[in-house]
Amino acid sequence: MNQANSMKAAVLETHGGPFRYATVARPVPGQGQVLVRIAASGINPLDLKIRSGEATHAKQALPAVLGIDLAGVVVSVGPGVISFSKGDEVFGMTGGVAGVQGSLAEYAAVDADLLAIKPGNFSMREAAALPLVFITAYEGLIDRANVRSGQTVLVQGGGGGIGHVAIQLAVAKGAKVFATGSGSQSDFIQSLGATPINYQTTSVEKYVAEHTGGRGFDVVYDTVGGASLDASFKAVAQFGHVVSALGWGTHSLAPLSFRAASYSGVFTLLPLITGVGRAHHGEILREATRLAESGALLPQLDSRRFGLQSVADAHALLAGRKTLGKLVVDVSA
Repeated sequence: MNQANSMKAAVLETHGGPFRYATVARPVPGQGQVLVRIAASGINPLDLKIRSGEATHAKQALPAVLGIDLAGVVVSVGPGVISFSKGDEVFGMTGGVAGVQGSLAEYAAVDADLLAIKPGNFSMREAAALPLVFITAYEGLIDRANVRSGQTVLVQGGGGGIGHVAIQLAVAKGAKVFATGSGSQSDFIQSLGATPINYQTTSVEKYVAEHTGGRGFDVVYDTVGGASLDASFKAVAQFGHVVSALGWGTHSLAPLSFRAASYSGVFTLLPLITGVGRAHHGEILREATRLAESGALLPQLDSRRFGLQSVADAHALLAGRKTLGKLVVDVSA
């Protein structure tokens, strides 16, 4: 391969194994695709599960290039693409599952429906940190729960990747927002516009009584799963709505049913895996750009830097829960 039709990538050959920094073939954009020179690749907890082979809902045959989120520059467009042009700065949740090449490479051929113009006030790193968490937050709060002004919203896990974006989205919609987190996350949660609730020291019954007079919250978004989802069923108001991005396992629906409340699950990867609904992801990211450029949305980034040759170090940091915000891999200048 010559330089014109090759690229560098971090290739995973065995589940749970190391990444190999390699020269591979550069993709060519097909019908409806654009070729993106990737500047940055966002890392999510899901990336670790895909790498280990534990993500049964997000399989990727190996060898493969992983990486779900990206930001970069369009270098060419395939047949049928009229929404983007060479030189456009874009971002999106574009691959790394279902046999689609991911973003841990210098280039990717991407379905144009999955992309949006990145916020003009964002760096490539900030843009790459946003797609999966914003789409997940939006599908839960807006598509499923229709959050609106005047409602009370509880975000479970407000200091996390999805949670801190969900807070900002709910605040932007005019809701009165509360969020659970650890004591050390209280100041951060408050800085986003939400009332912090220390789940380590405050029972569900106590915070429901304190913040809603015992009524419960109109919308509860669970971004944690497990016991947090059980707590959400107890925290929702009558005729309210619980949404979860991690609604797996076995749960008693009795507390939800006794409130005549409803439940929705969010599976953000579904359009990427099935091909159905991809254009909506582009629409959601255009809303992210609007909010970001208005000053209503900003992802928290960990300041530590990684490249394609040190992806494993970034994964180890995330696995050890030692991050101070979203981790991003710098792919190209």
